[in-house]
Amino acid sequence: MSAPANPMTRTERRAAISLAGIFGLRMLGMFLILPVFALHATTLPGGDDHTLVGLALGMYGLTQAMLMIPFGMASDRWGRKPVIVTGLVIFAAGSFLAAWAPSIELVILGRALQGAGAISAAVTALLADLTREEKRTHAMAMIGSTIGLAFAFSLTMGPVFYRWIGVPGIFALTGVLALLAILVLKFYTPDPGPTAFHSDAEANPARLGDVLRHLELLRLNWGIFSLHAAQMAMFVVVPFALVQSGGLDAEHHWQVYLPVLLLSFVFLVPAIIHGEKHGRMKQVFVGAVALMLAAQIFLALAMTHFWGVVVALLVYFVAFNILEASLPSLVSKIAPPEAKGTAMGVYNTSQAFGLFFGGVVGGWLAQHLGFDVVFLFCALLMGVWLWLALTMTPPPRVKTQMLHIGPMDAAEARRLATRLTIFTGVEAVSVLPEEGTVMLKVSQTGWDEEGVRHLLYGGTE
Repeated sequence: MSAPANPMTRTERRAAISLAGIFGLRMLGMFLILPVFALHATTLPGGDDHTLVGLALGMYGLTQAMLMIPFGMASDRWGRKPVIVTGLVIFAAGSFLAAWAPSIELVILGRALQGAGAISAAVTALLADLTREEKRTHAMAMIGSTIGLAFAFSLTMGPVFYRWIGVPGIFALTGVLALLAILVLKFYTPDPGPTAFHSDAEANPARLGDVLRHLELLRLNWGIFSLHAAQMAMFVVVPFALVQSGGLDAEHHWQVYLPVLLLSFVFLVPAIIHGEKHGRMKQVFVGAVALMLAAQIFLALAMTHFWGVVVALLVYFVAFNILEASLPSLVSKIAPPEAKGTAMGVYNTSQAFGLFFGGVVGGWLAQHLGFDVVFLFCALLMGVWLWLALTMTPPPRVKTQMLHIGPMDAAEARRLATRLTIFTGVEAVSVLPEEGTVMLKVSQTGWDEEGVRHLLYGGTE
């Protein structure tokens, strides 16, 4: 067995950069219309029905949730790049249909097609093929950062693009970018060679039962479901609240979102660092959920007052950024090492279902019971989440380490797992002989990395 080199290779950097770009494109396709679509929909036949507007916003999530894991499994069989290209073509077709659509019903169909190009699991699997185990977390973090930037970019630039090219132009632009992404995938993203299954990055049907019975993971899945249900429900209403309370037309909504987002980011890093460094991640997490609950109640009470809406949005985005950043980390800490990819697959599916549920329910409530009831619905989701967060077990202060060891038989794997448990700071061990990897949950500080590496690699490092 040979030890892995430390620096990320040129091939790994190319893979991470190009695939992060494709992930970012997917988020742009979903989020760029978010701050302006509800207002644009009023110009379409049927667009005065908020139920249909919410369905158009959320439909993306339904088809994505249904097809995300199947796309990943298909990429195991037919190859990563062919499946990703297929998904990008479907996504582009949906974008162009939504751009052309003369009615809200056809926009809904276009959004369904956009979501049906559910390539995220296949892209994650390709990234795993192209990166070594010990560099995969870094590569995944690059993707996570890109998604966060895409969301912030969408909220601030969506109104600007709306002014320049309108919502149909935004849909057409995302379609063109999807086709350009195919060229990036073909000519810039490295070819993976023979595909392999990666437990840390892909969903394993055999592990679904373990994940779905894991109480702490279920709490987190409810959290991401609720967070994105509330997000989609809110944006059926928030654009109207900014127009009606402040007389601010859609083209200038960026004047609210930009400063609010920038200020919210100021609170993000200190909160996460404090939680991780001092072992107070549960307290930070619970505090953010409580802040989210307060933001929803404040929005319900203040939606006719412009500055009240602005302050409530600031509170919302502070909470949203903290929760969006901490939830994947908590899933990684809590999930059994050998089921990490499955846990993330269920988590991502829960998020997508939340987008659909929030859009549909938020739209129906806005149409039949009024805008303020939408925020009370979001507050109810947050109240349930707060109770679940208060009763959660504090997350362990661990991180995941993956090390490549090469293939071995099952008996050797069992012996190695037993020997690894004696090292200081090693909390959980999974040796996957068929994948040639060791997955460890280790203490964030003070674990015996030198001893572990010496056992695995001898004096070859």
